[in-house]
Amino acid sequence: MSEGGQPLEASFRDPSGFLFVRDGVLYRQINEKYLPHYQRLMDALYPKLVENQYLVAHEETAEAPMTDSGCLVICPDPIAYISYPYEWSFAQLKDAALLTLDIQSLALEHSMTLKDATGFNVQFDGNRPIFIDTLSFEILNEEVPWVAYRQFCQHFLAPLAVMAYKDVRARHLLKSFIDGIPLDLASNLLPRRSYFNYSVLAHVHLHANSQRRHQDDGASGEVASSGPKVSLLRLQALVASLRRAISRLELPEKATEWGDYYDDTNYSDEGMSEKERLVHEMLADHAYSTDIVHDVGANTGRFSAIAARHGARVIAHDVDELAVHRHYSHLRDSQVNITPLVLDVTNPTPAIGWRLAERTSFAERTSGGFVMALALVHHLAISNNLPLPMVAQFFAEIADKLIIEFVPKTDSQVRRLLATREDIFPNYTEEHFELAFAKRFQIVNRTPIADTHRALYYMERIQT
Repeated sequence: MSEGGQPLEASFRDPSGFLFVRDGVLYRQINEKYLPHYQRLMDALYPKLVENQYLVAHEETAEAPMTDSGCLVICPDPIAYISYPYEWSFAQLKDAALLTLDIQSLALEHSMTLKDATGFNVQFDGNRPIFIDTLSFEILNEEVPWVAYRQFCQHFLAPLAVMAYKDVRARHLLKSFIDGIPLDLASNLLPRRSYFNYSVLAHVHLHANSQRRHQDDGASGEVASSGPKVSLLRLQALVASLRRAISRLELPEKATEWGDYYDDTNYSDEGMSEKERLVHEMLADHAYSTDIVHDVGANTGRFSAIAARHGARVIAHDVDELAVHRHYSHLRDSQVNITPLVLDVTNPTPAIGWRLAERTSFAERTSGGFVMALALVHHLAISNNLPLPMVAQFFAEIADKLIIEFVPKTDSQVRRLLATREDIFPNYTEEHFELAFAKRFQIVNRTPIADTHRALYYMERIQT
């Protein structure tokens, strides 16, 4: 039955179907066993989901399924750049959670339910969350619990609660726990005051206790329940309770090292205007509307916005969690095509999951792109002791086109970095910078930034 194709490594857990690529096009196979649920979905719920921009649209095709179990192949609208929950800010994870609950509420109105509520079923199209798994819907059976209840709590409520009550860096736990933060762990991490929040008490603490009590239920041959058996009205009340829980969680504001960078910069008005003009010109000369521009070290997105005005899809990466949170919160509900994400360049997102292929690395997803790295090299070379040849190698692995800024030791920001440590960087000079990058890139243009000691470069990777 197969006419060729390559199944996606991340799409193997659902017996209802899977994603595959054929001739460079992404398709989703629907298996025979899921067909009644798919037909119910398409009757009335699917048009509402697409109209509300909750779910990616798709077209039914005449493509042959890859396996004998398949009965239909659909072609979903592509997502330009795949991101993961452990790369999202608090606000993004919160919006993804609320979207999932909106979808569940709408599904219940059409006698359907979500059988999956994982964070990996949500992506960001620009700054708008959208659900991508067409096969996550099934016909509602009011005699059984919401099977995705625990999954929702582990993927959304638990990490958001720990981030809000304890530390925003708890987001990193989602890299270690690919199926969501275990509720008993979240319960142990949360402070005593969280017990006075009824929603957190019910859906995290008491839910974790219930799991402990029933963890051995299957030993006698009984099937353990993943949640309370509820009527439609009680299921709707459960969704409403989860919505209240998510909506009330807020991230405490605090200063971070670079979160107020643009309010604490050494640029004069003339220098900043000149840098903006140069970035604009380089993008106008070399970027195209079909490019994805990765702004690495974007902070709150001042230069990401310039790239977006050129029609590019922009992925704005920064290590500062609160800077990304503020950037996304500022963009929310706008039409600007920018997706802010959290990224530590010195420890970028790795490949994880089954065979290290289920969730791909930052480098795999970014390779061959258009990259901007402004006011970043000195942090890598001096704050993190990375030799310039290694910095050049890293950018050659991800960028075909590169706009990059060199900030010399005479710059006040570099002097600040060296104020509390010995200068052990004799090779941190513009000459060595150019020598290192010239081995991997053609340096097309170098322009000094007026009223600063800095220079801006446009480079293209040497093809081997």
